Amino acid sequence: MPDSIAIQPSGPLQATVCPPGSKSITNRALVCAALADGDSTLHGALDSDDTRAMIDALGKLGIEVHHDTIDRTVRVRGCDGHPPVSQADLYVAGSGTTMRFLTAAVCLGDGTYRLDGAPRMRQRPLGDLLDALRQMGADAASELDNGCPPVIVRAAGLKGGRIVVSGEISSQFLSGLLLAAPYARQAVELIPQGRLVSQPYIEMTLAVMKDFGVETRRLFDGGFAVPAGRRYRGRQYQVEPDASAASYFFAAAAIAGGQVTVEGLSKNSIQGDIAFCDCLQKMGCKIDYRQRAISVTGGKLQGIEIDMNAISDTVQTLAAVALFAEGPTTIAGVAHIRHKETDRLGALAAELRKFGAEVEEFDDGLKIAPGELRAARIDTYDDHRMAMSMALVGLRVPGVVILDPACTAKTYPLFFRDLEKACNR
Repeated sequence: MPDSIAIQPSGPLQATVCPPGSKSITNRALVCAALADGDSTLHGALDSDDTRAMIDALGKLGIEVHHDTIDRTVRVRGCDGHPPVSQADLYVAGSGTTMRFLTAAVCLGDGTYRLDGAPRMRQRPLGDLLDALRQMGADAASELDNGCPPVIVRAAGLKGGRIVVSGEISSQFLSGLLLAAPYARQAVELIPQGRLVSQPYIEMTLAVMKDFGVETRRLFDGGFAVPAGRRYRGRQYQVEPDASAASYFFAAAAIAGGQVTVEGLSKNSIQGDIAFCDCLQKMGCKIDYRQRAISVTGGKLQGIEIDMNAISDTVQTLAAVALFAEGPTTIAGVAHIRHKETDRLGALAAELRKFGAEVEEFDDGLKIAPGELRAARIDTYDDHRMAMSMALVGLRVPGVVILDPACTAKTYPLFFRDLEKACNR
């Protein structure tokens, strides 16, 4: 891929799109399949940097995984909760789900495991997860003693019990604990402390666990109980298209006008980012939900005030739409996205200002006031969502150039091809 891509302005769209499989579902299903009793096949699985990081790490743990990128299937021979290899050095690149989920999963083994990642991964906090694992009897520590990767796990199984875990930095901590919990020696009660960010991703984790045969119980104090002695069962599993990826095409309709239909998703999706459509509806778009498709039709856009804590992966997408609204848009409740692939609030403020917007930055959000928009060369900070969301501005504003477009390989390698197709139909 070239070092930069110039986005061509588009007239009103009339397109039907099927995004690739959900990264979040694919990596959760891969963990369940790897820990399961029996063989599984994941259909519609995403092929991206993040899912390849998970597949490669599972292979280094001795789990048999066959990835067919043409058929978009992954076949996994489960290890029944016991990683076969007693020593492994796992490199997860920039995949937060792989780091968080496997830090918990390798605790079920018997041996020593090291998990490391790209330079930005070494800056992403992990201390709350390590604290929770130690409450479960694990010997898991930050190698540099700074609460970040690399992580060293000297594994001898998990004892279980009642565990308190912070939910204020990342829901992936709780998801990783939930995914490993069925194989603890005792029943597990996980009690989130503080405001649980990105809560729909916990619901997704619970749904995938249930599909693989393990149900959790809700506690009165907001926690989750996982009974002892439960096991995942190998199965055939269909991965939904990625709702976060779909948000870019929904937003394209809002920005360029016309209508975009995303196939394979419905209002009943287990992915919380479907609620991005509600944001667009509040801004003036028309949403049509069908059994296996969602259509967004552009309309006159109005700025809104919204707490996006539950759907924080779509903050950058909504910010792109906000540039074309009448009046300011205020996004709140997303302080935790400063700990993502980049400080997404700081980076977003900087890039929106290049377009001519007035942006006020808060600890937990932004206020975006549209200005007289102009061409800009957009830095992407090695953040796939910066590249995909800011590209949408170029559908209306001539002269938008996206630098380092290859960073979209993290979750959507063919994004720019699919965006061009949508604009040329």
